[in-house]
Amino acid sequence: MDNYENQTRTNGKTMKKTRIYPYRPLLETPEVGTSIRTDYGTYCKELGDILCMTDDRIWTCGYNNDSMRLYNIQGDLLQTVHAKFNDEPADIALTQEGQLLYTDFRDRSINVVLGTNIQPLFILQGWRPRGMCSTSSGGLLIIIDSDDFEETKVVRYDGSTEQQSIQFDNQGQPLYSSGGNKYISENRNKDVCVADFLARAVVVVDQNGGFRFKYPESSLNIQGFYPAGIATDSEGCILTSDSNNHCVHILDQDEFLRSRITICLYTPWGLSLDSKDNLFVGEWKTGIVKKIQYYK
Repeated sequence: MDNYENQTRTNGKTMKKTRIYPYRPLLETPEVGTSIRTDYGTYCKELGDILCMTDDRIWTCGYNNDSMRLYNIQGDLLQTVHAKFNDEPADIALTQEGQLLYTDFRDRSINVVLGTNIQPLFILQGWRPRGMCSTSSGGLLIIIDSDDFEETKVVRYDGSTEQQSIQFDNQGQPLYSSGGNKYISENRNKDVCVADFLARAVVVVDQNGGFRFKYPESSLNIQGFYPAGIATDSEGCILTSDSNNHCVHILDQDEFLRSRITICLYTPWGLSLDSKDNLFVGEWKTGIVKKIQYYK
């Protein structure tokens, strides 16, 4: 694990600190526990997002694959769900009741898995869903692309009702790149955090949609940085996978880089956390999910 001191920003911008109490200390060397070998990881069948259902059960989905698979911590396959029409799930999330949701980019739908049945919650018009997460209030945050791939925005939903649209900064410029992989997480302070692969940045706005920061401020600051998965822990830290550099960046909620997890990772992609802040990392090319302890 690489450790960094918090640095003040040098471009003249100021940022209000949102945290007044110290973070838990990090392990100098994170500990890799269980490794789960999934049925993903072959050529054109790479492992996409992962999601902790409980502390010992993990949902997975992959590329060019219509299956969502539930594994236990021992690596046993417990359940397989096939998306309707053999479509590829763009992302997965859980309701507060533990029901599995997935986005279907092709037919513009957001769906809920009910046993062996799949029911559409709602279908978008003129837009297509990508990344999705549940919120602390029981709603959904969904990244959507316009049909012409010219626009991308984050929409907050309560059920099927649109509550908020987040698309532009204070200068009227797009917050997010158009198209491409994006994953999303709501932080404990209600910030909306997006890993924007094509923009090579993590973009964070507050709960009202006001721009807070972009990490890094310039893609030139980190060679080869293309953020993939994203997660937020109970301390309010933001974790994002850096697949090209085979590591996970740990940021505090005010942008400062606390550390990087560099041990025993190869093409990290999907990220999820259990109730004890153990990090689960899905490796895109190998299909292996690794459990990592990074707090003391």
